[in-house]
Amino acid sequence: MNNTESSTTASHLAWFKSSYSGTEGGDCVEVAACTADVHVRDSKAAAGPVVTVSRDAWAGFVGLASSERSV
Repeated sequence: MNNTESSTTASHLAWFKSSYSGTEGGDCVEVAACTADVHVRDSKAAAGPVVTVSRDAWAGFVGLASSERSV
């Protein structure tokens, strides 16, 4: 995991917010997928830190999160 992504680079990414986030904002994350990595940031602090993980790590996280939801 890498959290040294600069906000300058992060601002050029296409960020997506979860469809579950609603219109009130609140506790949301935004995700930007690139060729090799997935970038994650707090939607309330878009200029703040960005966590960068591999696509494989992101797929594993989403898979685990999806399986936990169905329990």
